[in-house]
Amino acid sequence: MNKIEVCLTLENYPNFKNPNAAVIVVDVLRATSSICAAFVNGVNQIVPVPDFADALAYKEKGFLVASEKDGVKRPEADFGNSPQNFSAENISGRNLVYCTTNGTRAIHAATESKGVAIGSFLNLTAVTEWAMDKNCDILVLCSGWKGKFNIEDTLFAGAVCELALKNPNYSTICDSALAAIDLWNIAKNNLPEYIKKVAQYTRLNKNGNGDSIPYCIEIDTTKEVPIFDGKTIRAATKNNI
Repeated sequence: MNKIEVCLTLENYPNFKNPNAAVIVVDVLRATSSICAAFVNGVNQIVPVPDFADALAYKEKGFLVASEKDGVKRPEADFGNSPQNFSAENISGRNLVYCTTNGTRAIHAATESKGVAIGSFLNLTAVTEWAMDKNCDILVLCSGWKGKFNIEDTLFAGAVCELALKNPNYSTICDSALAAIDLWNIAKNNLPEYIKKVAQYTRLNKNGNGDSIPYCIEIDTTKEVPIFDGKTIRAATKNNI
């Protein structure tokens, strides 16, 4: 029997690290939602970096730079962290380097595992099926906010757990997974209203980026599953899933 667990913050990841798990990394507002949007619109590859100096080095190689700090676009970057930035016109066929406050750090943390996929509400079913198809444990890694718990990533984690636990090959005795499911059951019938509770909702609206929120909570709008190989994120293919 495979297990499913939820790590609610990146800082707690050492307690959940499992080399036998498929890891789904999530940063609903907005890093992983934006990465999914980029692949929907034809980006060639995305290199996630935890440090902005690394992003600038890639810019010298011809990469477009997407980066924000505390929800605000860095002036040296080509784009911020909103999915609207990643239109086909802007990024189709291009290479992108990506640096954010929380999400890119979480992506790099998960490399010692059976595989790392980028999750969002946009590809909820597809990314859950990707993990189950590996027939191994599943860990949902929530990026959180600067080491703190956040609601939006936990809601996504609950939705993944709900789907996975319909499969008889999966079970859980993980308290954070069970709590995430309970929170998801409270919110799922009116997610646009419930999301107004979250701190990032307030931060994004304060910074003028609130228009990205409705897009980030749309469910199953794509079957794209971006996969991280330890250096680069690419769309899932038969060769890298």
